[in-house]
Parts: sequence; structure tokens; C-alpha cells
Amino acid sequence: MDNSLFIFRHGKDMAYLLLYVDDIVLVTSSDKIRESIITHLRKGFPMTNLGPLNYFLGIAVTRTPSYLFMSQQKYAQEILEHASMSSCKPTQTPVDTQSKLSADAGPKFHDPTLYRSLAGALQYLTFTRPDIAYAVQQVCLFMHDPRVAHYDALKRILRYIQGTIDHGLHLYPSAPKNLITYTDADWGGCPDTLRSTSGYCCFLGDNLISWSSKRQPTLSKSSAEAEYRGVANVVSEACWLCNLLLELHCPLRQATLVYCDNVSAIYLSHNPVQHQRTKHVEMDIHFVREKVALGHVRVLHVPSWYQFADIFTKGLPRQLFVDFRSSLSVRPPPATTAGV
Repeated sequence: MDNSLFIFRHGKDMAYLLLYVDDIVLVTSSDKIRESIITHLRKGFPMTNLGPLNYFLGIAVTRTPSYLFMSQQKYAQEILEHASMSSCKPTQTPVDTQSKLSADAGPKFHDPTLYRSLAGALQYLTFTRPDIAYAVQQVCLFMHDPRVAHYDALKRILRYIQGTIDHGLHLYPSAPKNLITYTDADWGGCPDTLRSTSGYCCFLGDNLISWSSKRQPTLSKSSAEAEYRGVANVVSEACWLCNLLLELHCPLRQATLVYCDNVSAIYLSHNPVQHQRTKHVEMDIHFVREKVALGHVRVLHVPSWYQFADIFTKGLPRQLFVDFRSSLSVRPPPATTAGV
């Protein structure tokens, strides 16, 4: 499933080993099996046991019996220092609600290397900050030829991070039975290519485990087509997640729920009749319909005010953005862990 993830199972003993270069995260079902694996690894490699997980690849992890909190606060502070914005005035949202940025918006930015460095750093920050995924995706579209307007948009993200630097992703203990996903698309949002932006988020129980904000590779002739391509994207991701959970010996027994706010896209996922207007999206249609027919996926309607995927496709008003951010479990740590 993943070349960096190794799985061991023998009877009731389970172990998961996640490896990146020389950093390892080891999760086991018992202390005995953990010590046994560490002993075997030490026979072949020099190793240092750092104890319970608290820091991995720049991500700080705080674990309590009631939740797990992942944060990149130190990394975010380094980005602000690199941009000379450590004392900047914060803003309440990472992007405004106005029209999208254009490729030729004004004069060129004088330091493209700085722009690319900051944009790339922000991409890594989205690992624990899905609330900035859309804004970062937008500024990354112009890394090849940044303009002053693009850098202004990037600085707004940094100002937002300044005001929410202690925020991170919360995960909670649960026994989930299925995946719940939300998908949305902003039809023709790119002013240069008129391509749409797709966004989705996937929850395992109450926990956000996957998200995406990405410009579609082809032009959509209607909002229904753009939304349907978004449905196909999240169904593909859900299939991958289900296979991963199967590899982890945690199979899901219930169908994945896909919430979409476009009625036409929902209709296409259930209706087996083809016609001229949908001929050009036939591959996506057949893929999703097959999953629906097999009972692996259910595509359902959700009102726009509960469409959490909106945060990945467009700029939102402040209060709606804050509500959706909270729904994604992106919050500051509880007061009891603020000094940890």
C-alpha cells in the first residue's frame, strides 16, 4: 500500500511501523511486541528509542486519553521569520471572498526565489492546517512567474497564520464504522483558464483524515460536470483509504457516504441512462456509478451551509470560515496543554 508503512500481524499481536529516511514511528498492540521489534531492529541498525511520540518530521504531537493534538507551531514561526513577518498584524481569514488571482495580475515580484520558498513551506504546513489548503493552492499556481499581487495574497496567508499560530489538528478516540466525505467544486473559477477548483474532505468517524484543494486538469462545460468530477475525485480517495484500512486490518463494513450540494451531480451518480450532455464525462460517471451499484458508495445531498468542502474551493465570509474550520477540528490546544 505504501512503501514506508510496514504492518505486522501474528494472532492478536499487531504492529505498524512508519519509516521516513531515519525517523520511525512504531505503534504496537502491546509493550511486549514493541520491545521485541525494537530489539530485532537494533541487531541490524544503530537506534535510539525516544519514547512516546511527541515530535515527528516537524510535527509536534500532544497525546492525552481524550484526544491527540498535532501542531506545526514551531515550523509556522520559522516561516514567519523567513518572511520577516514575525510581528505582522494578523488577519481573520487566509483569503478574501473576491475574484481569483490572474496569472498576469500587475508587475512581477522582484524576488521569485523568496516567493517559491515561502509557497513551498506553506504547502508542508497544510499537513496539520487544512484551513489554509485552498489559499496555499491558489498562490502555488503562480510559482513559475509570481507577481506583486500574488505575493500580497501570500502575505495575507502569513498574517492569518500569525493570528492562529497555536492552531492544529485534533483527533479523538472513536470506533468508526464508515467514511464520511464532502466534495465541492467552484465551476470555472480560474480567470485565466476557466477551469474549476475541486475540494474534498474525508472523515473517519469524527476525525478528519484526508483533504484536498486542487484545480481540475480539464475544462468543465457545466457546473454539474465540475461537481461530478469532484465526486469522482473523492470516491477515488475513499477507495484508497478503504484499501489502506483493510491493509491495517481495520476493514469498514458500511458504505462510504459522499455529500454533495449539486442535485444534478447526485442524479448522474444514480441514473444509468447516458445522453449527449454527459457523453464527455463518461469515464467518471461509470466509475462512480459502479461503486454506487456495488453498494460501496452512497452519494447524498447536503445543504450548502453544511458543505464543509466549501473551505477548499473558495474564499468564505469570516463567520462561515470559522465555523467550517472548527468542523474540521482545527483549533488551538485546550488550556491544560497550552504550555506543553
